[in-house]
Amino acid sequence: MAATGIGGGDLATGSIVGSILGPTVLWAVILGVLLKYSVTEGIARWQLATGTTLMEGVKEKLGILPLVVFIFFLFIWTLFVGAAQMSACGITLYAIFPFFTTPENGKLIFGVISSVAGLLLVWFGGYKIFEKLMRFFIALMFVTVVFTAIFLWPGNAAVVSGIVIPVIPPVDGAVGWTVALIGGIGGTLTVLSYGYWMQEEGRFKKEDIATCRTDLRFGYFVTAIFGMAMIIIGNRISIQGQGASLLVQLSDELNVIFGPIVMWLFLVGAWGAVFSSLLGVWQSVPYIFADCWRLIFKDRATGNLAVRQIDTKGWTYRSYLLMISLIPMYGLLIGFTQVQRLYTITGALIFPVLALILLLFNSNTLLVDKSLRNNFFQICILVINLAFFGWVFIDTIG
Repeated sequence: MAATGIGGGDLATGSIVGSILGPTVLWAVILGVLLKYSVTEGIARWQLATGTTLMEGVKEKLGILPLVVFIFFLFIWTLFVGAAQMSACGITLYAIFPFFTTPENGKLIFGVISSVAGLLLVWFGGYKIFEKLMRFFIALMFVTVVFTAIFLWPGNAAVVSGIVIPVIPPVDGAVGWTVALIGGIGGTLTVLSYGYWMQEEGRFKKEDIATCRTDLRFGYFVTAIFGMAMIIIGNRISIQGQGASLLVQLSDELNVIFGPIVMWLFLVGAWGAVFSSLLGVWQSVPYIFADCWRLIFKDRATGNLAVRQIDTKGWTYRSYLLMISLIPMYGLLIGFTQVQRLYTITGALIFPVLALILLLFNSNTLLVDKSLRNNFFQICILVINLAFFGWVFIDTIG
């Protein structure tokens, strides 16, 4: 979850917010992570309580129309997120290997190479290889980026104050950047993938919720540490670049001020973050498509959840894997900032919808037993999710 949810957007947003606002908004990372955790944990509770995926629950309780609408939304989101993932990988690799005359050319070539590499690893590797690769990447990016932040440490008092005191500095655009930080950290639609990873891990019993919560708490803890590290890194430099030149300019600043060791630590960790995010999206989103396709064109799911597990060698899974890794390559010709904005707009819609569904489904006494039902605190966090991300979506499209 952490490796998939931390990508190029987190690198860009975290460093820019750190440069503009400093460590005073570290609390916003923690709030964003808490909101994302509540939704993912709610998905896990639904699946273990009912023995159905959330998509299956939507069809059973709300009918087929929401799934038809969602699958069109999924296709649009895939185009933008695929382009954003390739762009982030291309820019990061260009910063490491500046073989081309411009960042835009490097982004294009390295973005295509990264996408094809992700396609081959998912196609031939299977879930177990994917799991091992993600463990490697999360360790790589966590260690290298955190060590870079330690080199640039602004002081214990500034960090502690930024974590515990929710203040937004009186700077132009401060509210917008703080909201972007809260909404962007930890992924968007990919939280739905956790239910399918649970199936791959063989978690089907209600008692497995304890293991799932341990997973998610650790994963989102890593996400929070990474997000705060990026703010600390951005706080110590002056970011003037934008678009495809942002990461290049950031690494150059680190090299000039702190030397090549810090620069290379950061670049290695940044590459681990963006490529693992691409790999996670390529592996996980086809699950969602395959599940929706089966539910739309078949009357009802039969057998237990283990029997209904998505076949990663089936044509529905693999056709969407090909689509997400090839068609969005057109986005490499579009500016990085514009692609990230389109990705943000489409991604912002999913969280208020998920929060509303989980409020309704996990509070139903006829569907979910008491041990897995929404408690008062969970209801409050989901309501905050609904209100906050609903407002973000309306404000973004406006």
